[in-house]
Amino acid sequence: MADIVAVGELLVDFTCSLLDGETIYKQNAGGAPANVVCMASKLGASTGFIGKIGRDMFGFYLKKVLFDNKVDTKGLILDPNYSTTLAFIHNDEEGDRDFVFYRSPQTAADLNLRYGEVNRELIDECKIFHFGALSLTSEPARTATVNAVEYAKMQGKLISYDPNWRPLLWESKEAGIRAMKSAAQYADIIKVSEKELQLLTDCGALIPGVAKLLETGVKIICITQGAKGCIIATAKGIERYPAYKVKSIDTLGSGDSFFGAFLYKMLELEKSPEELDGEDILEMAMFSNACGALCSTKQGAIPAMPSKEDIIKLMETVKPERN
Repeated sequence: MADIVAVGELLVDFTCSLLDGETIYKQNAGGAPANVVCMASKLGASTGFIGKIGRDMFGFYLKKVLFDNKVDTKGLILDPNYSTTLAFIHNDEEGDRDFVFYRSPQTAADLNLRYGEVNRELIDECKIFHFGALSLTSEPARTATVNAVEYAKMQGKLISYDPNWRPLLWESKEAGIRAMKSAAQYADIIKVSEKELQLLTDCGALIPGVAKLLETGVKIICITQGAKGCIIATAKGIERYPAYKVKSIDTLGSGDSFFGAFLYKMLELEKSPEELDGEDILEMAMFSNACGALCSTKQGAIPAMPSKEDIIKLMETVKPERN
């Protein structure tokens, strides 16, 4: 039985580094929904993944990574008719990331998941069902994802959502924003950057944007702010939680690690979103901040994910800094 099940993209991230003046790209497993369940699994949650990859060298590699991270793969399809999605990532001197995706609707396996292929047994078993906006970029994955989320909602599952704004993957900015907004109606828990909050709510200021999202029925809003920490908002209030200062070398996957840790703590507390009090939110936020910070100290997403012991050690030895 899986506590957290995600649907969406599982792909190969090629992260670059310089070696003797040459640019070298290293293969790592990626895809935001897969990152989230891998992090939660590493912390002790039982997890599962629903998606489609190619029956190719990259697909076999990705399935092994999920298996090695104790993620249930019975919902994962390896399709010989499509290719595994690839992403090439370059970090500039300021640490900002530039992405190049090899992911066309005609050839990409993740975009060709059909609802009839969705393993609903995994959804029936779970407590939290997680999805992101990137599986909404084209059909048939868009309909498969929305139908799976609606099915999970009808089964009384908590729905977590990551808009994960990647403008290059949408046919237009307007189409992407429309889809992201439409998907938010299903969410009980949502993780956004300040930019994503603005796109979802059309509010330039944070507080009105939070209020607008809460009005739509979202119960917990996590606003990640990188080195500044995070802001958590519920119907009971809004609070900012400081970051742990670490030597960051690669932020790829840090937000997903944060969210995986947040969902893990939610399960550990065994409370509904409405039952959480200020102490619960503090515990969840600081644990997740520590997790995201540690992930940024190594290259890659899944390979950089910290252990529970390392997270606790950071929390015990490093004082969080308010910026």
